[in-house]
Order: sequence, then structure tokens, then C-alpha cells
Amino acid sequence: MQATDTASRRDKVDLNKTMPIGKNGNGLTLLERFIPDGLSNAATTLVDSLKINSTSEKIRRRRRVVVKRRNIYGEQLADLANLYFRMSSIPIRFWSKVDDWRRWEAGCFKMLNGDRFRVFASGARTVCEEKLPGKSLWDHMNRGTLTRQMLEAAAHEIRRAHQFWNDEFDGPWSHGDAGMTNVIYNQRTGRARLIDFEIIHDKSLPATVRHADDLLVFLLDIVGIVPGQQWLPFALRFLNAYGNLDVIAELKNQLALPNGMAWIWWGVRTSFANPGKVKKRQPATLSNRCGQTSPPEAACLNQLPGNEPRNAKSEFAYSCD
Repeated sequence: MQATDTASRRDKVDLNKTMPIGKNGNGLTLLERFIPDGLSNAATTLVDSLKINSTSEKIRRRRRVVVKRRNIYGEQLADLANLYFRMSSIPIRFWSKVDDWRRWEAGCFKMLNGDRFRVFASGARTVCEEKLPGKSLWDHMNRGTLTRQMLEAAAHEIRRAHQFWNDEFDGPWSHGDAGMTNVIYNQRTGRARLIDFEIIHDKSLPATVRHADDLLVFLLDIVGIVPGQQWLPFALRFLNAYGNLDVIAELKNQLALPNGMAWIWWGVRTSFANPGKVKKRQPATLSNRCGQTSPPEAACLNQLPGNEPRNAKSEFAYSCD
């Protein structure tokens, strides 16, 4: 299924099996140090059960659509997740109120994909979006079919999306969960598109910080999954194609493993990848290299005629009712 919520898109993983990386000097593994005994299994259960929205696919008017429906306990789950984010100093929030989520989901989809695809409401708790052709980069990565051209297309689209003005932020737009699961690549056209707008960055953050977080979420998938000899060329190809050196400089400040409770969400974002591998790859190597990127061609910001960034005020006035 193309559109997935954050909880359901990650495979179930035994944290006690995959996370230990040896002793850290005080007789505890990293997992035991960050998470009390028994909480690791509870964290996995929570992540798997945190399904704020459900998704399905249907045929409507001869076109396939993705139906996203806010679950009956979605608001309470979103509030609980947001409390955790605040306690852990994680700079994102779920849209807990269903009307706010529907407005944001429909508005973002229309802003980024409305040149070719429709979004509309169908009931008080539902948003319907035409299914985008192609597969997610997450699928390509796990099948071994991810290419550098796909990474460039993703970087171009994220950079293009970051140019839109948004009144909610009183500044440039950002995604909040721009991982590979939320980037769809159309092999026929060579175009990447963003989906799934259930999360929003903390509105108090500067645009460069929010944009760097979008890059970080995408890169965490590469760092955690791509084999040893490919991850760095892939990561640098993505950063080169994105090309905003101010954002990349800010990204270097975010390349560090989290502490305390924030570790759980970091685990979700990296599919609970071995932190020893990520620590070895991420800060020492990528941080030293990510400042060596060069600006992409100007054409990358306008992948389709007539779809250039513009003031999004009219887009977010769009009502899906």
C-alpha cells in the first residue's frame, strides 16, 4: 500500500536482539542505558499499535485512490504522541484535531501534487487522494533497486517543496517526516513526489532547521539500511542534488545519536538499525563530507512546467469539504 502511517510502515523488530553494541564502559549495553528493563518491548508494541490513521485503496470514477481515515481513538493517540515528542524535545507534532489534519493533508497534497492528481473529502474523518504512480524509495531500497537517479529526483523534489511559502509557518514549508516511505518515484517519468502529511514541524523552528530535519530523516534510512560500500556515495549524491549549502551546514549540527527518551523515535526513524553502525557511519564520515556538496543545476527546482513554487496561501485556503 502506498500511503502508510508512521507506525505501520516499520517492520516489527526485537530491540533486545538488534540493538546491543557491547558495553559502554559502565557494564551496560547502549539499550540498557537508554531504556529501562522491559521498556524496549513496550516501545516496539507502542510503535506497532500507534495507528492514528488507517489507509486503504479503492477505485472511484475509474481511478485508484488512497483513502486515509482518522481512527476513532486517533486524536487521543496523537495527543499522547505529542506529549512524548515534547518531553523528548523532538521538534515534530501530529495533527491531533481531525479537521486540522484534513485541512493540512489535503492542502499539502494539492500544493505539491495538484498539477496532476486530485484530493477530496469523503466523510467527516476521511481524505481521499489519487494514488501516485510508482513505488516508494523505501521499497526500492529494500529490494536492491535504488539508484542514484532516484536519489537525485527525491532531492530535487524536496528542494522544490522547501521553496513554497506557507502561512502556517509564516515562512517556507517543510514536511516533518520526509523519509523514504513518503517519497514515491515514477520510473516512467523520472519524477519523485512527496506523500503523507500527518506530521508538522514545531512552528517556532527556523526554516533551515526544519529543512535540515527533513534531510536528516531521509538520510537516516540510507545510513541504517544501505550496504557498507554504497551508503556514503548515495548520501552524498542526495545532498549534492539538494544543493542548499545553508541547510546542509545546519544538517551537520543534527548528525548525532539522541539521548534518553528521544532514542525511541530515533529507532522508529531508522527501523531500529544497529546504533553502533549508525554511529560509525553518521557523525564521523557524513558530517565531514556533507559540507563538500556543490549546487545543483537551477533546472532541478522546476521539474514540471507550471509547477514552480509560489505563495501557498491560496493552496491552504483549499477546503476538502
